[in-house]
Amino acid sequence: MSERHHTLHSTAVAAPAKVVYDIVADVTRWPEFFAPNVHVEHLAKDERSERIQIWATANGAVKTWISRREFEPEKLTVSFRQEVSVAPIASMGGTWVVTAVDETSSLLELHHDFTVVDDAPDGLAWINSALDRNSGAELAGIKEIAERADRLDELMFTFDDTVRIEGDGADVFDFLNRADLWPERLPHVARLDLTEETPGLQVMAMDTRTADGSVHTTESIRVVFGTDRIVYKQTTVPALMTAHTGRWTIAEAGDGVDVTSRHTVILKPEAVTKILGDGKTVADAREYVHRALSTNSTNTLNHAKAYAEARRG
Repeated sequence: MSERHHTLHSTAVAAPAKVVYDIVADVTRWPEFFAPNVHVEHLAKDERSERIQIWATANGAVKTWISRREFEPEKLTVSFRQEVSVAPIASMGGTWVVTAVDETSSLLELHHDFTVVDDAPDGLAWINSALDRNSGAELAGIKEIAERADRLDELMFTFDDTVRIEGDGADVFDFLNRADLWPERLPHVARLDLTEETPGLQVMAMDTRTADGSVHTTESIRVVFGTDRIVYKQTTVPALMTAHTGRWTIAEAGDGVDVTSRHTVILKPEAVTKILGDGKTVADAREYVHRALSTNSTNTLNHAKAYAEARRG
């Protein structure tokens, strides 16, 4: 029988325990809050449990797995167990535990228990390394968000851009999915390197030109769902942001399709004056980032429109 290993990672948080617990319990915001998390899909959910699929980086590689989580809000705990683990993990589970220190501070603990495929020593080393890196990043993410909870509505925002296309959804999807061709198809993309070792899981680095002529380098991981949705997370973001996620969706509409680009951003307040200049505020940064992202997304959608409508024509 495989040996079961245990780890514990913890951090002190200058925020009430309930605030910390609510962040742990809401997986829909994990891709924005936790650096390793790329995307989370709910497969089932009720008041006391949920079944989710997670895409996340581990030791530089992108992994996906399905977990079941159980909630005990009265104890401020969330337990989890992977249904099917990815080698070298044979099995893994654990518990998030939030303990109130006083009314304004708390202790957050993340417990893991796991077994290793064939009890291989190199597998054990890989898992411990991944747990140290990801647990540290997740705890740091929760700490930062919880301690800024009173400003989160100001720093975090979501917006959509939608374009109606009188063309076939398959052609629109081809345009969005084949990001490796964007330097040829999109004038604001100066360079794009894309790898897709696993079908539907894309890793890309892109140089984007902005309206003022500057070039920004971003790195992203994209997850492709069927032929009507692509979600992504930027793993390297511009200096004004701490997080940026997005998605492209294609919805049938009459003889054509409505194509929507959605962005969710968390701003970095300490970078505002450094990037935008003295006297600039978070509100100015919201407007600047919104305009820049919306301009590029709308340009991409309009080129997808021209491509799809030309193919139909």
